[in-house]
Amino acid sequence: MSSVKEFYANFPKGMAKVQKEMPNAVGGFMGLFQQTMGDGALSVKEKELIALSIGLAVRCEPCILMHIKKAIDAGATREQVIETAQVVVMMQGGPGYVHLPLVLEALEAIGA
Repeated sequence: MSSVKEFYANFPKGMAKVQKEMPNAVGGFMGLFQQTMGDGALSVKEKELIALSIGLAVRCEPCILMHIKKAIDAGATREQVIETAQVVVMMQGGPGYVHLPLVLEALEAIGA
């Protein structure tokens, strides 16, 4: 990824184009997202930290970056994001470990 700050700046533009070209895919996904990621038995913050964990585990850089931002926006602390990433390393080993610099870069880019 060229730059985390560039990602955060450009992602909405790219998704606006996707919305225009593929409204059914966006509508279906966003409906599922909204129904799943609201407060329930788990808080939004907890769900975002889980989503971050899965993004790290499957090595999806856009997922990692978006769920770090969403977790922070939902009230997660820098320490909670870092601890979440450490749990992924404990469970997954090297593939999670090599993404730790991206986690720190994202936290710095969003000022957390």
